[in-house]
Amino acid sequence: MKKMTLALLATSLFATSALAQAADDLAAIKSAGVMKFGTEGTYAPYTYHDKSGKLVGFDVDVARAVAEKMGVKPEFVEGRWDGLIAGLSAKRYDAVINQVGVTDERKAKFDFSQPYIGSKAVLVVRDDNTSIKSFADLKGQKAAQSLTSNYSKLATKNGADLVPTDGFNQSLDLVLSGRAAATLNDNLSFLDFKKHKPDAKVKIVATDENTENSAILLRKDQPELVKAVNKALDEMKADGTYKTISVRYFGQDVSQ
Repeated sequence: MKKMTLALLATSLFATSALAQAADDLAAIKSAGVMKFGTEGTYAPYTYHDKSGKLVGFDVDVARAVAEKMGVKPEFVEGRWDGLIAGLSAKRYDAVINQVGVTDERKAKFDFSQPYIGSKAVLVVRDDNTSIKSFADLKGQKAAQSLTSNYSKLATKNGADLVPTDGFNQSLDLVLSGRAAATLNDNLSFLDFKKHKPDAKVKIVATDENTENSAILLRKDQPELVKAVNKALDEMKADGTYKTISVRYFGQDVSQ
C-alpha cells in the first residue's frame, strides 16, 4: 500500500512538474515581453525581404499579429529551412512560422497551433517540357526540393530523384536552367512568383487534390502556449486582421 501511495505521489508530482513547465514557457515569454519566431526569410510571399531589406510576408505578418494579441513583441530569427525545426528543439526560439505542414510525424515530436492557412501542392516544370504532365511522370526525373519539406516526400513518393536546394527560388532556378526537370511547391507561392516574374518560362502541369494545412510549430507539451496562440489566431479572424493580411499578399481572404 505504501509503495502504491509513493508511486501515485511520484506520478502526481511528475504531472504537476510537466504542467508547470508548460506554463513556465508562456510565462517566460510574457515576462520577457518578446516571442521569438524562427523563419526562413527567403520564401515569398510568406517570409522574405522587401526592396528596403525589411522582413515581410504573410507568415511574418501573422506572427506579428499573434504576438500583438498576446501582449508581447515579435522577434524573428532567420535560418535555412532544413535547420528551422532543429532550432526550435534547441530552444533558439519559441515557435516556427514558415508554412510548416501539419503531419503525423511532426505531431509526434512537436505541438501545433490550429491551422492558419491551407494550400495545394503543384508540379512545376519549364514551359517547353512536354514529357511531364502528371505527378506519376516524375518517376526517374530530377526534382529540385528542400529535403525536409513535405514536397520532397511527395516527389519521392512519385519516384523522383531529388536535387537538394535551399528553397523555392533556388529550385525554380534549377528548373529554368535545366539542371532539374521539375519542382513541387504550393500553389500560392507559385502564383506569387508569376505575379512578380510573369515572363518566367515555367508552368504548372498538375495540382494535388489534397489541401495541406500549415500551422505554427511549438515545442511539445505546452498546452498553455498553444491555447494562447490559438486564442490570438481566433481574435485575428474575428476582428478582420487576418483578412487584411490575406488581401495584402493574395488579393483575397484565404482563411480556413
